[in-house]
Amino acid sequence: PADHLTSVPMTRHHAKWAWTVSLAIVAIVAAVLRCVDLAPHVEADFFFSSDDPQLRASREVREQFPSTELLIVRVAGDTVESEAYREAVGRLSEVLDAVSGVTAVNSIATERNAKDSPLWGPILLNADGRSSNILLQIGDVDPEILVDELEGVLAPFEEGALTIQVSGIPYIVELIRRSLFRDLVVFSSAALVLFGLIIGVVYRRVWLVVGTLTSCLLSIAVTLTLASVLSIGIGLLTANIAVIVFVLTLSHTVFLAANWRRGTAAGMSDPTAYAVRETRRPSFWAMLTTLFGFLSLLLATAKPLRELGMAGALGALTALAVAYGVFPIFLRADKAAPPTEATGASALSRLPSRRVILGTMALVVGIAAIGLRGLTTDPSLLSYFDPDSRLYAGLAAIDRDGGSSPLDVIVRDPTGATIDESETVEKMWTLHDALDDDPAVGGIISPVLLLSEARRVPLAGLLTNAMLLELLQGPLFGRVGLGYVTADRTHGRFFLRMREGGRTESRDAAITRIERYVTEAGLQPTNIAGQYELQLQLGRLIGSSLAIGLGGLLLLFVGIAAVVSRDGFTTVAMVACLVSIPVVVLGVMGHLSMPVDIIASPAANVALAMGVDSMIHLVMRVRSLKRVHMFETDTWVRAREQLWQPIVGAAGIISVGFGIFGLSSFPPTQRF
Repeated sequence: PADHLTSVPMTRHHAKWAWTVSLAIVAIVAAVLRCVDLAPHVEADFFFSSDDPQLRASREVREQFPSTELLIVRVAGDTVESEAYREAVGRLSEVLDAVSGVTAVNSIATERNAKDSPLWGPILLNADGRSSNILLQIGDVDPEILVDELEGVLAPFEEGALTIQVSGIPYIVELIRRSLFRDLVVFSSAALVLFGLIIGVVYRRVWLVVGTLTSCLLSIAVTLTLASVLSIGIGLLTANIAVIVFVLTLSHTVFLAANWRRGTAAGMSDPTAYAVRETRRPSFWAMLTTLFGFLSLLLATAKPLRELGMAGALGALTALAVAYGVFPIFLRADKAAPPTEATGASALSRLPSRRVILGTMALVVGIAAIGLRGLTTDPSLLSYFDPDSRLYAGLAAIDRDGGSSPLDVIVRDPTGATIDESETVEKMWTLHDALDDDPAVGGIISPVLLLSEARRVPLAGLLTNAMLLELLQGPLFGRVGLGYVTADRTHGRFFLRMREGGRTESRDAAITRIERYVTEAGLQPTNIAGQYELQLQLGRLIGSSLAIGLGGLLLLFVGIAAVVSRDGFTTVAMVACLVSIPVVVLGVMGHLSMPVDIIASPAANVALAMGVDSMIHLVMRVRSLKRVHMFETDTWVRAREQLWQPIVGAAGIISVGFGIFGLSSFPPTQRF
């Protein structure tokens, strides 16, 4: 009965306290922006951390065959035969040699007889006759420093008749980092402005708008601080954490505000206390489901997924704490005339019949389910970049010339013969020719190709294979042989550049075929590594993460639905709705031929975790109404009338929030 006393006016104390809290939150946010490192960090193996088991093969190859990272600078002009073109390439080679981190430069200017060279001809000269490559060997240097200096060096040459394009892991890593930083700044700011406008239109009450925005900003600041303390950096996925936490906090404040409006309209003495009491339990269960949704990502092996899982879990806990610790302060400060409670009966009465709605939903889910067959977790490397971007153009051109994704194939003779023995050399030539004819393989560097290059040295025909390898591993050839033949001569390395553009088969099929070439040549594959193989591993991890993560979440949510509803039929209905969420999300991606990459793959987990929130609020509102009106049969109708506006409003605001990512310049973020 006390809840229905006449509402007492709010004192000025509440407004002063709200202003104080607002200023304190602004100061906290400013301190976090100043003190916490928000610069995105992308490692060379940007899909994995250095301690991931998937990198074991790559580490073993690096230990066996010490080598450096490579950058390819593609230089296009009128014709590579012209004197002007060769002079320009020569000048460019000289300035590139002075760039920080560049340890060696190979071009048609440094390799005078490249056209006749079995090694440098295929690597440096392209089939179009109008372009050639400059190969840069990169030492230990920060990609940001390298690329900044590289772009400064290339700019004057690009102003002339040359068209210059760059590709290579260090270059790709730095451009991804720049895209992430741009998204972090631009879209976080856009989210704040856009959310502010939408919330203002929805609430039309100053303190509710201020309270919502400041609560969301505080949640972001606390989450970023906790993530920094736990050494969770800003990476491929966590660059989007600010908007995600904003949305998580907003979800709680929407339902708090809805119940506050209901209590105020009913003339309750303390509508804020009523709102907290009515909302806290469903909010807790909603937070728990979101928490488990993010924690399910910790089962993945890929570092970006684990980082998003941990940061998202911190955000889910922080969002609940801040929403209930801060937002009620602003509800109490609102002294405007009490709003009237909109029942929504007229709006709901205009909806089609229940059978029509259920039939339409079933049809949508069924059509979406068909699209699941078109899902791919093995996208092309090119799909990570905007087709209209300069990076994509350069990567695609270099991919057409000779492949863009590195793959190392390590072989040995199963008989125990060394690499320099004649029979083993013949076997390696058989393998080299088979690889050269494979359409998935672009450029190749192999031990036999190096031997052919060494034989061009005067009097080299008088030397044995063992002597030639000694030369290749010595200073005359820049010790290049050490990167392709082990010191004990038992293992050889075939370095392949795999084609990504227009790829229709899986990486698994291509690697399986390459392994068959090795065995058919009479050799034994001992290790296969490189970015191409890592992307295959990543696709497998994404597939298993979707199956295990979503399956585990659904099982967990069955238990939560049973606890929340305490009714068998309601539990079945909730589970049916929950199952439809990932089916629709992934099915639409399949219909649109949208690759399920490392960044887009968590979308189903996040959607499932967030989608259950409104369901829990609705079901628990029904239970609350049944306790008060135990003899009424229309509690579901009344619950819908009371909650349809916050449910639709929350869904719309959340959709707009994630829709902001569609404006990103980074395609994986757009897909997310």
